[in-house]
Amino acid sequence: MHPKGGRVRVVRRPVHGVLLLDKPLGWSSNDVLQKVKWLLRAEKAGHTGTLDPLATGVLPLCFGAATKFSQLHLNADKSYDAVARLGVKTSTADAEGDVVEERAVHVNEQDLVRVQAQFLGAISQVPPMHSALKKEGKALYEYARAGIEVVRESRAVQIHKLDVAFEASDAQPVSLNLHVKCSKGTYIRTLGEDIGEALGCGAHLTSLRRVQTGDFGIAQCVTLEALEAMDEAQRLACLLPVEALLADHVPVTLNKENAARFSNGVSRRGAWSDHEMVAVFSETPRALLGTAHTSGGELIPGRLLSPIEIEQIQKFDQI
Repeated sequence: MHPKGGRVRVVRRPVHGVLLLDKPLGWSSNDVLQKVKWLLRAEKAGHTGTLDPLATGVLPLCFGAATKFSQLHLNADKSYDAVARLGVKTSTADAEGDVVEERAVHVNEQDLVRVQAQFLGAISQVPPMHSALKKEGKALYEYARAGIEVVRESRAVQIHKLDVAFEASDAQPVSLNLHVKCSKGTYIRTLGEDIGEALGCGAHLTSLRRVQTGDFGIAQCVTLEALEAMDEAQRLACLLPVEALLADHVPVTLNKENAARFSNGVSRRGAWSDHEMVAVFSETPRALLGTAHTSGGELIPGRLLSPIEIEQIQKFDQI
């Protein structure tokens, strides 16, 4: 605080990179993004898809030039650990909602084997009303809060891996541990609720933790509490380079002349095979220039870093 009681004005500065945060319970993705942006004094920030306040775990936060590529990560497969309480349905399919139905639970191990097979592979889901999915420019949760039920079309998602087991506890009511690896667009709350229906008793999630998104795992993440305890240099050291978002892109390196032309949006010719996703670097000094695709021996620019962004990243790397 300022000596006279006013707030100290935070001086923003260019920050470029990706911070892997272990999102805390009870925070919205945007609230935690704004908090970390403030801690880093960053000018520009974004994330790669939201987690519900109930959810914890891997949340990649993008700063500066990394925001140009954050949308690419929305397509990444994701893995979750969840707990579903059987016998109780809620209005939101999780513990934040009101109880809307209770049923007796009569479930055995054979039932778990059956539902595990039933929900593995390509399945169809109806998005929940309490979600950020848009309908006529308005989030579904806004309709839900107003008591309006909107017709939603089911959509196909892919469950790559599903493990279902009784929670190791003698406590009642019975809960299930779920481990899920899935495609983009999968709602784990809906999956838990649908599994409950398939078991004949209903269910809702009591906890949800994202443990993997693309190549980023929970072991790589830093907690908000730990980040707050760090000094500024330590916080900046937590950032991964912008190209961490492009791990699935084919790398192409250009010499000084071709790098300059490519950075100006000019296609280049070379002995390249066809690839949809290419990460382009300059040779000396080595720096990410942007993305591209190759077709018929032509390197065609996609999203490019500006010269000032490249210069700022190089200066930071030299500190």
